[in-house]
Amino acid sequence: QVQLVESGGGLVQAGGSLRLSCAASGRTFSSWTMGWFRQAPGKEREFVAGISRSGSTNYAGFVKGRFTIFRDNAKNTLYLQMNRLKPEDTAAYYCAAKNGVLGSSVAEYDYWGQGTQVTVSS
Repeated sequence: QVQLVESGGGLVQAGGSLRLSCAASGRTFSSWTMGWFRQAPGKEREFVAGISRSGSTNYAGFVKGRFTIFRDNAKNTLYLQMNRLKPEDTAAYYCAAKNGVLGSSVAEYDYWGQGTQVTVSS
């Protein structure tokens, strides 16, 4: 079992930056593959970025070069650094945990946080 709590969302102008955090508790954080997802109103939840236990990463095409996922196992925390934000990045952002290898499907992830809202104004 793992509990996840996101923070760091807010309102930012287009072109700005935000850093999201996801604090994990419960079983050993370092043993989980972690991911960030987002969901805009009226849309399905979609994959943003993932990081494996070993630190390998993968990204959705629409965020490559703008977002960076990283983890600090000593602090049991997952991060998403978001730069050059666009209005279309507006969504609730969720962190999630899974066993095994990197994955980009919602169904693969076992545990979810409650989400943090990111709003990008034009």
